[in-house]
Amino acid sequence: MARIKNTKTELKAQGDALKRYLRFLPMLQLKKQQLQLEIATITARIEEVARETAALQASTEAWVALFSDAGLPGDLVALEEIVTDSGNIAGVTIPIYRSIRMRRAQLDLFATPSWLDDAQALVEERLALAARTSVLEEQRRLITRELATTAQRVNLFEKVKIPECRENIRVIRIHLGDDQTAGVARGKIAKRRGRQPAGENAA
Repeated sequence: MARIKNTKTELKAQGDALKRYLRFLPMLQLKKQQLQLEIATITARIEEVARETAALQASTEAWVALFSDAGLPGDLVALEEIVTDSGNIAGVTIPIYRSIRMRRAQLDLFATPSWLDDAQALVEERLALAARTSVLEEQRRLITRELATTAQRVNLFEKVKIPECRENIRVIRIHLGDDQTAGVARGKIAKRRGRQPAGENAA
């Protein structure tokens, strides 16, 4: 703890600092709650996408073994870009999923089996689900990082700054009170001496 001066000026400075901390603390606590709620919401969305992915996989198990055919092209669909916008949550800039851009392989309708069209659609859907998951996980990572910083500030205010200011104010007030009491006592002594006859002072 930094050494403080036991003066009225320092007392005012400590009082002003305490007021600032007490004013900002509720805002930080609210932000912390908002971030925690948003993390829970994003986690629920990630779980929802995982269920969609599992459902998609289950619905295609009947013919997914066809992917093991030796003649299956390796580049049925290529992911070119995940399209996102920017959003803001409690002061945190996050990506918002919009769509994906993909490149489909040009299939020879006469030389390839007809189910490859369905396979391309399946791969596209799986890529879209994976992209949504990736963006949601990035949102959660960014908000979790901000939550850690906000929680540190809340703890700093609650456990360090506010108690420190209150203790400084208490110590300064005690010191100023002692100084005032000592000053009054000195004044009384000086007043009594001023009233004594000259002869008594000399003695």
